[in-house]
Amino acid sequence: MSLFHRKNKNSTDTMDNGVKLITAVHPKSVISEQFRTIRTNISFMSIDKTIKTLAFTSANVSEGKSTVTDNIAVVFAQSGKHVLLVDTDLRQPTLSRTFGIDGREGLTSILNSQEHSIDLAGIIKPSEIEGLDLLPSGPIPPNPAELLGSHRMQTFLKAVRGNYDLVILDVPPMLEVADTQVISHSLDAVVMVIRQGSTQKMAARRSVELLKMAHANLLGYVMNDVVSDGSAGYGYGYGYGYGYGYR
Repeated sequence: MSLFHRKNKNSTDTMDNGVKLITAVHPKSVISEQFRTIRTNISFMSIDKTIKTLAFTSANVSEGKSTVTDNIAVVFAQSGKHVLLVDTDLRQPTLSRTFGIDGREGLTSILNSQEHSIDLAGIIKPSEIEGLDLLPSGPIPPNPAELLGSHRMQTFLKAVRGNYDLVILDVPPMLEVADTQVISHSLDAVVMVIRQGSTQKMAARRSVELLKMAHANLLGYVMNDVVSDGSAGYGYGYGYGYGYGYR
């Protein structure tokens, strides 16, 4: 079976219902252990240069980036880190649905504010998971790329870097909009999520090219929705890898 297939029809399930937090509901499951393995690999890559801001993206929609992002944030918090999870997908946000929080105020409220200073503690919300705080996207704006590329966004990132061990951002897919290119060079690292059987070869390659053009620090990729051959006894999995030499 080839690794990449034509993209499936886009789904709005995660926007409507949120993503599955298997690492919170079933922390001892095999899949949760795979997320912890990804956490470990990312931590190893943070030895020489500390990673404080980390984003997850994908080539297109419906490839599992929000599921991976949110579960990685959970396992980092479970390891004792003080983590802020930011829904930076200002066009198709999912975080408020996933965690069941009020999403009427969020990142866009901060970026659009005319106030000289904002009390972030009044907008950032605690989660039911110890060590994990949440910042939903807020009202959907007409100009997401301009907001993410603004000086106010840089000021926000600087502020939260000082308050948290790790800030994890769920950013939009690379090939859908320019939002991630605008912000990626300001982050310490970016990880690509690739969905087996869905992400097309050319789409993955072009996404990597765009990240390189934006001078992003691309750590590697997470292979999502991997179908087991049955020998391991479970149907889905996650893997972590490096390099993009698709041929």
